[in-house]
Amino acid sequence: MKSYMGKVLRVELSSGKVVEEKTKEEWLNKYYGQKGLGFRYLLEDIDPTIDPLSAENEIIFTPGVFAGTIISSGGKLAITSKSPATGTITDGSVGGSIGAEVKYAGYDAIIIKGKAEHLVYLYITPNKAEIRDAEFLRGKGTHQTDFILKKKLKDEEVKIISIGPAGENLVKIACITSELYRQQGRGGIAAVMGSKNLKAIAIKGWKDVTVSNISSFLRAVGEINKKHLLTPDNSWTNSDGTLVFGDFMNDGGILPTRNFQTGVSPTYKRLHSEMIDKRKKGNKACFGCALGCGNYIQVDNIDLEGPEYETLNMVGGNCEISDLKTIVQFNKACDDLGLDTISTGNIVAYIMEMRERGIHDFGISFGDVENYLKLPEKIAYRKGIGNELAEGVRFLSEKYGGKEFAMHVKGLEVPSYDPRGSWGMGLAYATSDRGACHMRAFPITEEVIEKTVDPFTFEGKAKLVIDGQHYNTAKFSIGICDFWALDLNLLARLLNMATGSNTTEEDMAKGGERIWNLGRIFNVMAGFRRKDDTLPERFFSEPLPEGPAKGKVLPKKEFEKTLSEYYQLRGWDEEGVPSKERLQEIEVDKEVIEKFERYLNRR
Repeated sequence: MKSYMGKVLRVELSSGKVVEEKTKEEWLNKYYGQKGLGFRYLLEDIDPTIDPLSAENEIIFTPGVFAGTIISSGGKLAITSKSPATGTITDGSVGGSIGAEVKYAGYDAIIIKGKAEHLVYLYITPNKAEIRDAEFLRGKGTHQTDFILKKKLKDEEVKIISIGPAGENLVKIACITSELYRQQGRGGIAAVMGSKNLKAIAIKGWKDVTVSNISSFLRAVGEINKKHLLTPDNSWTNSDGTLVFGDFMNDGGILPTRNFQTGVSPTYKRLHSEMIDKRKKGNKACFGCALGCGNYIQVDNIDLEGPEYETLNMVGGNCEISDLKTIVQFNKACDDLGLDTISTGNIVAYIMEMRERGIHDFGISFGDVENYLKLPEKIAYRKGIGNELAEGVRFLSEKYGGKEFAMHVKGLEVPSYDPRGSWGMGLAYATSDRGACHMRAFPITEEVIEKTVDPFTFEGKAKLVIDGQHYNTAKFSIGICDFWALDLNLLARLLNMATGSNTTEEDMAKGGERIWNLGRIFNVMAGFRRKDDTLPERFFSEPLPEGPAKGKVLPKKEFEKTLSEYYQLRGWDEEGVPSKERLQEIEVDKEVIEKFERYLNRR
């Protein structure tokens, strides 16, 4: 098929074996690229019950269908594995140019398994793929790793994806970094690289990515950019980037503050304005993207791309830190050390509240700037208290108590949207395959931003969340960035232009459902059931104290009733186990269904 490269690179670090194989074209028709292809290979290759940090786990890098083409915002790279933080299947994407470079190197996927005897990096070009010694990079931050490898390879154009000390030290909230400020942050996926002694991957490609009809493709992309991309509706991506979400959340009373104790921040709008109006020096875009959502700022002598909305609030207001320079210092340390800022900010706020409540004293209180700035290094190197903080909020709450305000779902810390003012978001968190996630479905658009749906009811929310999950799954499998809000009809048109297929809008939705069910099959086989599709107790029992959502909680009985409705609409049983009939209806591969049946029959 056009726009694909036709090859997969498999790397077995234990043996040092590197081989190429043909991409399974029948999978491309059903699962596309990025998330879908990664899920399909992971489910094919590994036992979902394995230890995520064992040599048997895989880490899979899959570019999108449009990576390497001129289709805007289509250049991201998905990374898929079994999460060491949650035990679920997990995936996320990293921006920049790395996705296009994988295609230019000639691959639809890079699949890595095993464990090297010592620290290594992988060097990939269309002519060779080599496992090379990386002991000279041990302990180095992601920024140094990038600079040193480029110098060693004598190539400033090589694209590098790497882990910092946090990944090397198997920190459960470690993230993978590319091009200094592009991260795949959630689920501790960098710890999987660390467990394999894989420090980095350096890629240089020069192969062509072809499309179905280049002349009509060029004309159509120009038309689509004008009519559907470079429009006033998308101007926020360049002017403010993700920071605009914080204003909506604060106005809606659901901006997490002091470990989700309240949903109104007295400082967020000031920080937003200070960044954009006083500190912004320019914009940065990912490969081939016309939107340019990255904010490049300078605070005193600190240069940084960011902070994004999630970071600005989770390590800012959620920890009661209101000074921009302090937040930027913390953000830059996390980026270089390789720490997910959403989870890090959540953990720090949690231990601050633990002290406030007298449960356990880690020596830090809300607003304590001095000790706050020391924590990223302690966590990344597992120094002192950092050794326990590196395990995440769930671990801390199980050891010390305070489960009712431990803000996680399935072990993944909750991002910067409080569902007490967006009940659909609560259902989306609870049913997400990788734990608390705002990228699987985002009903906040209808409930808070556009205000077209009542946020304080569960009526209609099961279908709203399911539709959102199918949409995002299809979109992120084909490989379009979240910030381009194109519909499935246009997405199908782009796919057909690039590959020469005849996909319809209905096919897109069905594909999203098919891939979503792959994730559920994996998680069920890993032991997850209805009991895991829930929320922190704070959301059920502690009303928000102020703002538009004042006095609101998610009523637990109604939540459980809606969860049952969600399962029913999906064709799953009351424990959330997909039925054979629904899997056949949405055309999940026969081999997958048979594998799942064998598992269910063994229980």
